Amino acid sequence: MIGMILDKKSRSRTLAALSVLALTSTAACGGSPTAPARQAPTAVPASTGSAAEQGPVADSDAGGNEKEVATVKPRLLMSHAEGLTLLDADSGVVVANKKHPAFLRLANAGDGRHVMVADGDTFRVYDTGIQAQKHGDHYHNYEYIPGLTAKTYAMPHAGHVVLHHGRTVLFADGTGEIKALDSTKIAGAKPQITEYKTDTPHHGVAVELADDTLVRTEGTEDERHTIKAIKDGKTTAETTDCPGVHGEAVAEPTAKGDVLAFGCENGPVVYRDGAFHKVPVKDAYSRSGNLFGHEESPIVLGDYKIDKDAKPVERPTRISLIDTRTDTLRLVDLKSPYWFRSFARGPQGEGLVLTYDGKLHVIDVDSGKQTAAIDVIEPWQEKEDWQEPGPAVEVAGSKAYVTDAENKKMSVVDLATRKVVTTYDLPAAPVEIAVTTGKAEVPADAHEGHDHTEGHDHTEGHDHTEGHDHTEGHDHAGHEH
Repeated sequence: MIGMILDKKSRSRTLAALSVLALTSTAACGGSPTAPARQAPTAVPASTGSAAEQGPVADSDAGGNEKEVATVKPRLLMSHAEGLTLLDADSGVVVANKKHPAFLRLANAGDGRHVMVADGDTFRVYDTGIQAQKHGDHYHNYEYIPGLTAKTYAMPHAGHVVLHHGRTVLFADGTGEIKALDSTKIAGAKPQITEYKTDTPHHGVAVELADDTLVRTEGTEDERHTIKAIKDGKTTAETTDCPGVHGEAVAEPTAKGDVLAFGCENGPVVYRDGAFHKVPVKDAYSRSGNLFGHEESPIVLGDYKIDKDAKPVERPTRISLIDTRTDTLRLVDLKSPYWFRSFARGPQGEGLVLTYDGKLHVIDVDSGKQTAAIDVIEPWQEKEDWQEPGPAVEVAGSKAYVTDAENKKMSVVDLATRKVVTTYDLPAAPVEIAVTTGKAEVPADAHEGHDHTEGHDHTEGHDHTEGHDHTEGHDHAGHEH
């Protein structure tokens, strides 16, 4: 569900572009197998860094004026060349605007209300202004003033955001820093943060499991092929057979615990029952760098590339279905190319892929059969520069939201009837989108028997206790260009 990435080359391009903009407007990992000494609780400030690093001025009233309402409607946050725009997801009515010219990447924060905005060396927290709070067998719905909050997380080259079991894990590609916290406290003034640090910075990802195991990638900016599972400061499982490791997805757990899949350049790797399992493939170069899971499906949906030297970009038509129970991979040919923002999972775990012909393909991941091909947007083609606006697919509830960046339009698809129910104009060409419904994406109690003990002891990291109210609070798509 879902991720944000800037590789070394792309970061350089982005920083250069922003420098020009400023002038014209005058305005991982090689982790240690032994745990570092556990430090005393320390308060980490909500915002750090110079004024320049702080970026845009936060909306002072964001999150205020709580009002209970009968129901809340999904909201959609879009990033574009001029900043951020919040919309009513189903009608397209603009709710709020935030001017901040930059390349901004978006990912749900995990609590159903906030969105993480990756902005260079900082994760910012945006409040979409809706919340459905669970009370026993029902919800109480609230609205707030939306906007960019003052809450930030200083993370050099802010990268992946992973949600799982009520926890949000942030990864800094520039330093290998990892911050994990309760998803429901993501916008809090003093959330309890568990920190980890890899020995070597790299473009990576980390996931906290329900049993407190941390599974993370390791490597350098030039090479990475290792994934480790670490608990209580000790490596419990490891694989080095994942060259170019990139992206992850959570699948349906087994009786023994969580299940993950990781993308590699020689076939994926599955973490299951406390061990890593290689998925064999026929192609010598077989890259599945973008994976999309569903926590009630053992099948992970992914891309599939076989041309390492493709220029400007490979335009694959086959997608992969990874069975995490049997460590096998099935290929499905959609007959039309796609790109890394084409993927999503439906509410029943169905695979969704948007192809160049403008169709949203619905795939039964268990059988590998395509059950529908819905005409959604105008035909399109991936641009050479992945940072330019292009189509994107996001799912919330029973609806899929599909952008037509070239024509500045949004199509809303009812996945039950498999029909486009609404198409509306967008105020700008969208780069990325995130949709919130008010309900937590993957709360800690999503699976019975998986108890994420509050107050647990992560002896590998530094547990910065900034508050005592550590309550509940994964849908992550390992995006890549």
